[in-house]
Amino acid sequence: MLTRAKKYSIKSFCIYILFLILLLCYAPFGSGGCEASDKIYIGSDACMECHEAEYKSFKTFSHKRNSFKSIKTMKKRLIDEEFRGCFECHTTGYGKPGGFKSEAETPHLKNAGCEVCHGQGSIHVETGDPEDIDGQLTVKVCETCHNLERVGAFHYKPLIYGGAH
Repeated sequence: MLTRAKKYSIKSFCIYILFLILLLCYAPFGSGGCEASDKIYIGSDACMECHEAEYKSFKTFSHKRNSFKSIKTMKKRLIDEEFRGCFECHTTGYGKPGGFKSEAETPHLKNAGCEVCHGQGSIHVETGDPEDIDGQLTVKVCETCHNLERVGAFHYKPLIYGGAH
């Protein structure tokens, strides 16, 4: 359970992120405003306020919530290129604009979070419009990472069927 101070701290963080998004979108040196193609990754904590049950379920049951820890454990057995290859599925948005860069630069994206499956959340957080996020997921989304070419022994149950997020 979150303490009152932590709730306000998280809320302040979310407001700060929204401020940055607005600043970047409407600054005079920008492209003239946010458009659908300007979506950026903002991290799973930004989803918590409006999607409390899903967020709680994700944080409680999803193995993705600590996915960076698993590759960090493997790091000593991998060369740097192999280690970085893990980022695509074990972090949020790696290799994409605004996505995970490093644990130091983008700690809020170091685990595979909500936006791995649902897409960048910046516009959705700003508008609250369900059309601004991928809400109807299919197994095809899961198979981006959960496939035999990546890991031959992948026996998983897609969370879209269990509701565990």
